[in-house]
Amino acid sequence: METLQSMPDGLTVGFEATGGQEWALWGVLISMGLNAVQLPPAQIKAFALAMGKRAKTDQIDAELIARFMAFRPEAGRTLPDEKLQFLRALTVRRAQMVEARKRLSAQISARRKQGVSAELEDMDSSLKAFLESQISELEQRIESVIGEAEELSAKAELLRSIPGIGPVSVAMLLAEMPELGRMTATEAAAMTGLAPMAHDSGAMRGKRVISGGRRSLRHVLFQAGLAAACHNPVLKAVAKRMKERGKPHKLVIVAIARRLITIANAILKTGVPWRISSAA
Repeated sequence: METLQSMPDGLTVGFEATGGQEWALWGVLISMGLNAVQLPPAQIKAFALAMGKRAKTDQIDAELIARFMAFRPEAGRTLPDEKLQFLRALTVRRAQMVEARKRLSAQISARRKQGVSAELEDMDSSLKAFLESQISELEQRIESVIGEAEELSAKAELLRSIPGIGPVSVAMLLAEMPELGRMTATEAAAMTGLAPMAHDSGAMRGKRVISGGRRSLRHVLFQAGLAAACHNPVLKAVAKRMKERGKPHKLVIVAIARRLITIANAILKTGVPWRISSAA
């Protein structure tokens, strides 16, 4: 603590994301009046490879992070306010409950094929009902948190105007991507891991793939892309044209999801609800 307190003014402290364990440190640094940013591990790893660093120790990691921040001073994520932190905690918990329900459904299906007893069927039904109630309660609390904050509520209303983006997508975008509306379309697509990455060398043209970004957001936006490909009047036509050109189903949905996030970014930037020209 004494070392941190003796740091000069204007200094920025950077650290890698570590699955949520860094949040306590983050809060302490901010409370001490220090600038603190969370850095994506994938970018630090890529930077290390570019620097020719393959060994890994705490000292080497600290030096790499410092050099990365000097090279990319704009990189990093600032600490969300308390309302966003709580919203994020709720959305993470909901995702965990949904995943547990998905695993339970798969187990129930497998046990039925094996001819399980009625007693186990009752236990499965009780557990599934409990998960359903937990998910419903979390969704109500998420809606309540968004509705109580004027800025979040205004953003949510704009996002809901986009056909294909439902309540779950809205909550995830608000919680996991507070920067949305303050970045370029390319940055928005890259942050969600929906930007196609080139793999070319000389005359060889490799297959474009998506990678990186915030995984939880990419999953939710893929589901939103499925909905938009059926119900968004503009993006439905885009999906149809791509399918007619023989594009694989997954590629079509990823392309629609990428358009959705760029549309959402533009709408939050302008403050104007979706209309057909928004997706043109």
